[in-house]
Amino acid sequence: MAANSWRSGLRWRNFEAKQNLPFGIQQNSLGSNLFRLTPVSTSRLFTPSSLREKSTQARPLTRKRTKAPETLTIKLSDLPQGRLESPRENNLNEELASEKNKSLNSGMMKDNAPFNTDAKANIDINADAKTAKYPAVITQAHSNMQRFPNCVVLTRVGSFYELYLHQAEELGSALGLKISQKKTVAGPVSMSGFPFFQLERYLKILVQDLNRHVAIVDEFPKTETERAKSGGLMHDRKVTRIVTPGTLIDETFMDPYTSNYAMAIHIDLPSEEAPSIREDQSSILAVATTTQLGVAWLDLSTGQFHTQLTDLASLPSILSRTSPREIVLDKALALSNSSTSPPPVADYLSEARSFKIARALHSVLIEERHIISYSNPGHLSTLKSWEPVLEGPISRDLAAQFSDFEIKAGSLLLGYVEDRLQGSSIKLQTPKRHKNLNIMTIDKNSLRSLEIKKTMRDGAHKGSLLHAMRKTVTRSGARLLADWLTSPSTDIVEIEGRLDLVSLFHADPNLRDTVIVLLKRSHDSQRLVQKFALGRGNPNDLLGLAATIQATQEISQLLINAGEKSSTIDTSCTSSLLDRFSLDGPAKLAKQIYNTIDEEGLVHQHEIEESAASHMVALAEEITNSEDTQTDSMAMPKSTVKITKKMGSKAPTMRDVYGEDNEVWVIKPSASRALKKLHSTLVSLKEEKEKLCTTLRERYNASSLTLKWVPGLGHICHLKGKDIQNASVLSQSMPSQAHVLRASRTTRTFYLPEWFSLGARIDQARLSIRAEEQRVFASLREKVISNLIKIRRNSEVLDELDIATSFAVVAENKNFVRPQLTTSTITDIRGGRHPTVEGGLHDHGRSFTRNDCYLGGPSRGILWLITGPNMAGKSTFLRQNALLTILAQVGCFVPAESAKLGIVDAIFSRIGSADNLYHDQSTFMVEMLETAQILRNATPRSFVIMDEIGRGTTPSDGTAVAYASLKHLVTLNKCRALFATHFHGVADLARKDKLLCDENDGTTGAIEAFCTDVEEDKDGGFVYVHKLRPGVNRQSHALKVAKLAGMPEVAIDTAESVLAKKGIVTQLRMHGSGDDN
Repeated sequence: MAANSWRSGLRWRNFEAKQNLPFGIQQNSLGSNLFRLTPVSTSRLFTPSSLREKSTQARPLTRKRTKAPETLTIKLSDLPQGRLESPRENNLNEELASEKNKSLNSGMMKDNAPFNTDAKANIDINADAKTAKYPAVITQAHSNMQRFPNCVVLTRVGSFYELYLHQAEELGSALGLKISQKKTVAGPVSMSGFPFFQLERYLKILVQDLNRHVAIVDEFPKTETERAKSGGLMHDRKVTRIVTPGTLIDETFMDPYTSNYAMAIHIDLPSEEAPSIREDQSSILAVATTTQLGVAWLDLSTGQFHTQLTDLASLPSILSRTSPREIVLDKALALSNSSTSPPPVADYLSEARSFKIARALHSVLIEERHIISYSNPGHLSTLKSWEPVLEGPISRDLAAQFSDFEIKAGSLLLGYVEDRLQGSSIKLQTPKRHKNLNIMTIDKNSLRSLEIKKTMRDGAHKGSLLHAMRKTVTRSGARLLADWLTSPSTDIVEIEGRLDLVSLFHADPNLRDTVIVLLKRSHDSQRLVQKFALGRGNPNDLLGLAATIQATQEISQLLINAGEKSSTIDTSCTSSLLDRFSLDGPAKLAKQIYNTIDEEGLVHQHEIEESAASHMVALAEEITNSEDTQTDSMAMPKSTVKITKKMGSKAPTMRDVYGEDNEVWVIKPSASRALKKLHSTLVSLKEEKEKLCTTLRERYNASSLTLKWVPGLGHICHLKGKDIQNASVLSQSMPSQAHVLRASRTTRTFYLPEWFSLGARIDQARLSIRAEEQRVFASLREKVISNLIKIRRNSEVLDELDIATSFAVVAENKNFVRPQLTTSTITDIRGGRHPTVEGGLHDHGRSFTRNDCYLGGPSRGILWLITGPNMAGKSTFLRQNALLTILAQVGCFVPAESAKLGIVDAIFSRIGSADNLYHDQSTFMVEMLETAQILRNATPRSFVIMDEIGRGTTPSDGTAVAYASLKHLVTLNKCRALFATHFHGVADLARKDKLLCDENDGTTGAIEAFCTDVEEDKDGGFVYVHKLRPGVNRQSHALKVAKLAGMPEVAIDTAESVLAKKGIVTQLRMHGSGDDN
């Protein structure tokens, strides 16, 4: 393949972001859909004598020139992937030439120096003087690969990000990029790349889709002194950031409705002298329940920071609740690949305890397919050392609550994040310590089986509880709702406060609708303010913050007015919210933002930039469509050459984008005295230009004469058409000053010292305005940081209002009622409905059958034993009551006619199981593990639902296991429970032990029996009766389900024959349910 073939076709202009990036927008900002570049130019001055020398030559002046200030915006989603290439040499070629010259001058050049592109290859940068060296950009890229061995290294070279060596070969085709062999002095080098403005597209593929870490290497212009020392190299390159799945900031491919957590886990590995586990215990269980660990997790995009002290057995539930994108462990816990799979039990018992712990931890993480990264503990080893990266100091009372495990986990996480950001500033929220006493425990199995975040069947969002309840109108509100649903409160005061707010908005639709309208005007201020805390952000983000602050002010005033005017609705619940608002500082900030940012100018800027971007996209698509199979850059298709020339002739400059006299300023002139004065100066200079242009037109009778700036020539005087005949008059009248720089059949281009001097002054005025705009913007950014805490706290209140109003909307639309929460252990639900199944049935024109559920209290059982046919709704009923309990403790109304609920500390669910092949566990083993977890951990305040325990073994063993579990729940755990089974003998065993309530003989027990049924007609047809009634249904009607599923009639007949031989009533021929009460 020809050298540099992947770049053949089109060369995007090499925009070099230098010292004057306006508004603090970074050169490689990943903060929005629009990628901004803001290069800066300096005018090169020519003397009249030098121009006279040039004017005697029959060709136009050519000179190197840095770009003028301009802002180019490109929509990443609109651009074609892959090749945007060039026949011209880029910065890499410049460095190659520099290295080649150095080699030639010192006699070091060799034609075929060895170069190993394998992943393990090493480049000796300090090679012997007789050995040919590779170009600096390649040796530096290889050095970065060694420095960051687990990262894909993307190196910025001019207008491209490039991959080299084995990474180009490994990932080029996966990214849809062409791979070429770059000829160097020391041998060929594999390389591939893409245009800089497609960075986020490829980051999404690498980080989000492939779960890779990416080191971004950006280039920075060197000073003259640095260039001289480096042999003429124009740029230095540094790793500016390492992007990983858990350290995303403001990338456009982030899910705005989901938190993006990175989590660190700390475990103290015991010494070999530590007591070993007794062999009469289950070693796996002992390790899991006796190993304490600290967990810390943060979302870098919002600054939220959390810690928790827990044990290894509870870790899977925490992972399911938080859904971290990346797990960070101490390097001391790293295992070899052969050590991560589960060992035989005999080997496990003989292992050292420290290795058992490490293996058990990895087993949990790998089972859930978490991305694991390893890091050394950083310098942030104490709570005091955390303060520089926090928004404020940690109070003494809060500091005393953190355990050593949590501090070590937090230190590990903060050190890892600092390393990923490569020195960028961080401002996180004060860490929030989670305590199990205030949060309802929902373990991993229950989160899955109750379908709280996604469905069990296909893992989809639609059909989950979160999908049914998410009527929020803000992104941050949606994220908070997900947190609430996975960790409901157990604090009855907090819950009642939330319910009071929902009741207010439910009773006052006008107030609710007005608040919703105002919330829609707000922006995701949690992520916006975090961008500024990380040294990012742009004028659009400032306007977003100002709009949010303004909406907050209006909502605050609205709630105050509602409390003053309403005489029939209790508005006292808003007092605590209003007390949490902090508006003074943010209000002043919003006013200053609106007085500073020119919204019309910003809109105009976007319009111009969009137009320029559309032009570039069209050219890129034209080139992509015109490519042929030739890869040699010197043998391009003619169509590509033509388009490339077209692109070169239309390369966007400041004047191309904004127009000579149509600058777009996004900072109002009134923002500062200096800026106002500079704009006045610029206006005066433009007026002077107009006067000069008018004078020249009149003097030389040349109506087409224009004064403008042209790339490569600078400030020139231009004539066209018939006016070119006056060119000689112009040059003769000022022979010592006016010189023809370029001539064609229809145009003439002149140098005029008077215009050259005036144009330079205009350029300087523009540069001064840009610099002052930068200063003003930097001042605004500092004020955002000074109001950081207040803005974050106000945003939290807005999120809670968003959830409360959305709950009120759901309650009104779906006829939910306010639950009554108590400190008892009673569950009394009348006319309950499943919150997600009901919606699905409604979409298909069907109604949902309501059912009651009452557990605990005087003369009531604490467990319901539920029997009945398949597909009659037993599992739905179990899930329904667990979900109603969750909704109530989140602070939401519930789908029922009435609900009185005692606070639940944990919900446990055992519904549905599957093989776990990774751990060599059968379906029955998985079922027993889940059952054992429930029986060990359920308390009298827990709520348990269990479905078909023992189904994975023989009927006799299954009945025994099911009854043992049921008896344990009512006699030892003494918790509220719903227990569904097809083993009807369980009821007989419970009656024998006098645990089953029996109205016939007056027996009162902890268990009540209820069942669903089937109604049949005389023709053999049937319908399921989902309404529960007292009693035990001894018919499962399995053959009816088999027939509905389309099982062959011959097979159905065989099944009936088997049942008949066993003396069991044939289900498809006889009527009646065969139940008892």
